[in-house]
Amino acid sequence: MNRDFSLLVDFYELTMSNGYFKDNRHEEIAVFDVFFRSVPDEGGYAIFAGLESVINYIKNLKFDEDDIAFLRSKNVFSEGFLDYLRHFKFSSDVYAIEEGTPVFPNEPLFIIKGPIIECQLIETMVLLSINHQSLIATKASRIVREAKGRPVFEFGARRAHSYDAANLGARSAYIGGVVGTSNTLAEKMFGIPALGTMAHSYVQSFDSEFEAFKSYALNYPENTLLLVDTYDTLNQGIPNAIRVHNEVLKPIGKSLKGVRIDSGDLAYLSKKVRIMLDNAGLSETKITVSNALDEFLIRDLIVHQDAQIDSFGVGERLITARSEAVFGGVFKLSALEVNKKLVPKIKISDNVAKTTIPGFKQLYRFYDENNMAIADVITLHEEVIDESKPYTLFDPMHTWKEKIVENYKAVPLLVKIFDKGQLVYQLPTLQEIRKRKEVLFETLWKEVIRLKNPHEYYVDLSKSLWDIRQELMIKHKN
Repeated sequence: MNRDFSLLVDFYELTMSNGYFKDNRHEEIAVFDVFFRSVPDEGGYAIFAGLESVINYIKNLKFDEDDIAFLRSKNVFSEGFLDYLRHFKFSSDVYAIEEGTPVFPNEPLFIIKGPIIECQLIETMVLLSINHQSLIATKASRIVREAKGRPVFEFGARRAHSYDAANLGARSAYIGGVVGTSNTLAEKMFGIPALGTMAHSYVQSFDSEFEAFKSYALNYPENTLLLVDTYDTLNQGIPNAIRVHNEVLKPIGKSLKGVRIDSGDLAYLSKKVRIMLDNAGLSETKITVSNALDEFLIRDLIVHQDAQIDSFGVGERLITARSEAVFGGVFKLSALEVNKKLVPKIKISDNVAKTTIPGFKQLYRFYDENNMAIADVITLHEEVIDESKPYTLFDPMHTWKEKIVENYKAVPLLVKIFDKGQLVYQLPTLQEIRKRKEVLFETLWKEVIRLKNPHEYYVDLSKSLWDIRQELMIKHKN
């Protein structure tokens, strides 16, 4: 989608940038980080998504004459700054975690290093892309996990918060593990399988439910899935579905593929429907349910109510992440170049969680000999971890809590995306991103990914980085 997002910025990014330009500071090199402080729904992990959108935005970022004229009309910006925007060309370095990677609070997900004015101008688009798409990918992963191997379909386009949210939400949900979407454009754009059968209006448009089912079966004999709750699921819907199988599909060598229930007591109905289908010789016919589902309801249906459900269609509570609809990623200055040397910067707050981690950084994930993730360590960018030597992990807040690890593998997670403004990263396919999520998810302990009261995954600082942070905290308190 070739759309102009150049002015999709918070206005203060422009006023700050104008200030940098007028003070002749616009070429000062700065480092900014994107990170988040807590996992939505009090979960144990998040899934990183949205990088491809950011890359496409940066590649196409420019300010045309209409943009310049509009900004001039605000009577706020200098002509020198407007001319700078007219000739704008992105020249920064960008590092990011790859999409589909499980991530944790306070880790740098995205780092930009370059002229401070460039860093400032991209803030809004970077945050809105990463925040929204990581939120939906995380929600989808939670839902898919609770389905215990049963397919989950994303059915939320009509309840999404915009057409962009519907399309990019479908992409993010696919990264999170759903197997398909109701959104046809999402298949055209991203290759996500689009599917769907009928609505209640289709059934209502016929003189009888049986005639509606018959028509659908004749039109789609290879894939007959019938919505059975328009009138009375057990007394009309299922009997009519069985009749269509026997009178329409079976004579032509086909069978009823499935039924969908969209209302009522899904646990009770699914168990009754399963018995009725089995008694009719339709043990292979699948039962799909929908209707305001989320991970909590799905868990209860499967674990506590013994529902006989084969797949789930999840709509509004997935595409809007209804239970907690904010990811909370932030964009903070972490270093500034002075005399050609990067000087770490910190923001200190009475709220300890809002005190930032300074410096130009790298992030390592430690794996044990069984390829299970032990902890993540945030280091200075230039630090190299020697896997041949023992490494001491310690809690940044409670430093006496430490663990010496041996026989480990330390994998850097931040990869270079742009080098001096040139894209150097090979964009993976959506299938590759989805596979990455699946593979890396299996390296997390079950205690970390459980739905309630998950074990807190360890995110530590290297000793060098911890020392710098402590020094700056002491310095700025005096």
